[in-house]
Amino acid sequence: MPPKKKAPEPSKKTEMKKKEKVIEDKTFGLKNKKGAKTQKFIQQVQHQVKFGNQPAKKVEAQATTVKKKGETEDLNQLLFRPVQKVEKGADPKSVLCAFFKQGTCGKGDKCKFSHDLTIERKAEKRDIYTDVRDQDTMDTWDEAKLAEVVEKKHGEAERRMPKTDIICKHFLDALEQNKYGWFWECPNGGQKCHYRHAVPPGFVLKKNKKNLDEVKSAEETLTIEDLIETERAKLGGNLARITLETFLAWKKAKIREKQDSEQKERDRKRDEFKAGRSIGASLSGRDMFTFRPELADEDGQDEEGEEAYDLSRFEGEEDGTQSSSI
Repeated sequence: MPPKKKAPEPSKKTEMKKKEKVIEDKTFGLKNKKGAKTQKFIQQVQHQVKFGNQPAKKVEAQATTVKKKGETEDLNQLLFRPVQKVEKGADPKSVLCAFFKQGTCGKGDKCKFSHDLTIERKAEKRDIYTDVRDQDTMDTWDEAKLAEVVEKKHGEAERRMPKTDIICKHFLDALEQNKYGWFWECPNGGQKCHYRHAVPPGFVLKKNKKNLDEVKSAEETLTIEDLIETERAKLGGNLARITLETFLAWKKAKIREKQDSEQKERDRKRDEFKAGRSIGASLSGRDMFTFRPELADEDGQDEEGEEAYDLSRFEGEEDGTQSSSI
């Protein structure tokens, strides 16, 4: 008969739960008692259940050893942590972070290296028989990309050359004819060419300048009448044509509409003023003197030292009642 299979050992989590249950049963009702003997008994029970018959000093020594070992490892990690380097000109994001691979990188998104664990396999799958720069031609470059390529190709060599502000004519010809690229070499000695292989910021090539001049001349020849006709053509043919008669009729209708709206607003304010709601009716000083012209005369009398106008009497008259003075 084949040997019997051993029963699977319980996990540490299960064992800890069992031990906690035993401790809870043995110390039931004692946890809330504050006596020194009771607390000492609880500690002894916990020690016996968790560590068996091992002495307390031995358990403490083991814990101290583990703690010191962890501190030593952390100190070594800080003191002897190597510095990861990449080759000159290589993109750091194409290199896997060595500390992230070990699970010790704490920089997160700020780390200049890649945290993609699959990037090494991606790099291995690249075709070693083709150069990606073959498809990276000048036709797809912008000004920033052109400056970057120029710096990589000629920056180091030009810094060793004597200073000059003259731009190499072969370099300009290559730019004008779209021949400049990663594999372009200057006919005037290659890297030993004395003249600059870079254009200043804002420099416009002749081919681009010609296009700009054509656009500028086209904008200058476009008159306001042509612009109006162009915009009218964009509106379509289903709209009413504007003549002098239709424009005058539209203008009169707009004036009449504005007058009716202003008259309605005046009537509303007058009704609210008569009803005694002058405070919340958003009336201006001009509206109040328009509705009650005599207020202007009463203000003048008040300035001469006569009796002040009684607003409570005025509100009572508008409501149909006479208020008595106290």
